Amino acid sequence: MFNWLKNLGKPKQTSTDPAFETVSYQGFDIYPEPKAEGGQYRLQGRIVKVIDQEPREYLLIRSDLLPSAELAAELMVAKAKRVIDENGERIFG
Repeated sequence: MFNWLKNLGKPKQTSTDPAFETVSYQGFDIYPEPKAEGGQYRLQGRIVKVIDQEPREYLLIRSDLLPSAELAAELMVAKAKRVIDENGERIFG
């Protein structure tokens, strides 16, 4: 009867962005995290590698806007692989 009371004070879930699986590539982990913007999705994600037992992280954000989160995630992985191929661990420096 008073189900709405159960939700009172709980934070509302505002993110509808889907989560995508991590992709491992040449010792790096690629986390696609497309960001919703104006009905489209910005190409965004993180490249992570553990170096000397410490995780290092590189945030990859591009100006590309795509019509779906899936497409943005797919393109982010491709661009992250290219960044890794061209720069390796230098991206953290």
